[in-house]
Amino acid sequence: MTKVKWAVDASHSSVEFSVKHMMFATVKGAFNSYEANIEADPTDLTTANIEFNIDLASVDTRNEDRDNHLRSADFFDVENTPKLTFKATNIVKKDEGEYDVTGDLNLHGVTKSETFTVTFDGQGTNPWGVEVVGFTAEGKIKRSDYGLTWNAALETGGVLVGDQIKIALHIEASKAE
Repeated sequence: MTKVKWAVDASHSSVEFSVKHMMFATVKGAFNSYEANIEADPTDLTTANIEFNIDLASVDTRNEDRDNHLRSADFFDVENTPKLTFKATNIVKKDEGEYDVTGDLNLHGVTKSETFTVTFDGQGTNPWGVEVVGFTAEGKIKRSDYGLTWNAALETGGVLVGDQIKIALHIEASKAE
């Protein structure tokens, strides 16, 4: 197959994250608004062009006060840095259908190289005759690398919010026309 453009189906996709809370619990959240520019042969991602943009104001942790705090200058500062962006710079095949996708991740005005494991989950034709593919991307970043350092010390030792953020994208995309 040759390289084609793919349109992310937001109703069948998700952008999720998790972080340690109080050193032992895990809090999960999602971003509900994002867009991608994907041009790829899904059976060989090594030549793909991948760009991803996340609207940070769309953060949803199922707690309005926490979401508003995440939007504030203590964390994302969405008024001044409204998007997280990722642009792939190198894609290496690790195994059948599994790739290391390295790219420039920009968050909070800081750009760093990050690598995500991307798995091609399959492809088929939906009931309306449209070709559809599925991908999963997973990785970890340190929020402190991006200047996201707000925290609170706990009486029992440790901190309220962990530094390592786990990121998981579950993407369904259809062939763009």
